[in-house]
Amino acid sequence: MTDTAGTSPRERYRAQVRSEIKQHAWGQLATTGVAALSLNAIAKQLGMSGPALYRYYASRDDLLTELIREAYRSLADSIKAAAAAGADLAGLAHAFRDWALADPQRYFLIYGTPVPGYEAPRDTAEISTEIMAVLIGASAALPADGPATPLDAEIEKHRDWAGEHPAPAAVLGRALSFWTRIHGVLSLELAGHFAGMGFDPALLFADEVERLLVR
Repeated sequence: MTDTAGTSPRERYRAQVRSEIKQHAWGQLATTGVAALSLNAIAKQLGMSGPALYRYYASRDDLLTELIREAYRSLADSIKAAAAAGADLAGLAHAFRDWALADPQRYFLIYGTPVPGYEAPRDTAEISTEIMAVLIGASAALPADGPATPLDAEIEKHRDWAGEHPAPAAVLGRALSFWTRIHGVLSLELAGHFAGMGFDPALLFADEVERLLVR
């Protein structure tokens, strides 16, 4: 919830309208997808003109950026809360799945098909780095799993994605591999590709997580 203490009535009204715009935007994403996000359609739902709405968000990309920031921040906070509660790497994976299942459209906004012509600002990548830092810390707590691989050597040359984390390349590689593979299973589940196969996707996800722990 936005803290409005000490703000003027005009500022509080502006924050309220921006919040309502975002709520309608999330609803639109759930029904038509991100590529069809329309400020004019949202303005109509709110009973205002298109130009009036543009006083709150200068463009579709401006609104989209705010939604992406919110989604990344929500995920980062969920992962950090799980880690603070003592979750290991497997627990973090399940916390991530719980977050995604609670709002699949939010997941697809940040991990689905890129929006043509849109480039997210750098600070969204910085929030993503916070998430990866938690996974790296959990990976570092696991026993060493054998000699270095070619991927480990390549990761050592490109450590920017991991922020300033001091973990060795083997740990970084394990965290990255873990992250990408759970994304694969989860993306298929959320897109409905397991429908009709006759098994519980939660069991497949849990099995994949357990296999990854003994990489």
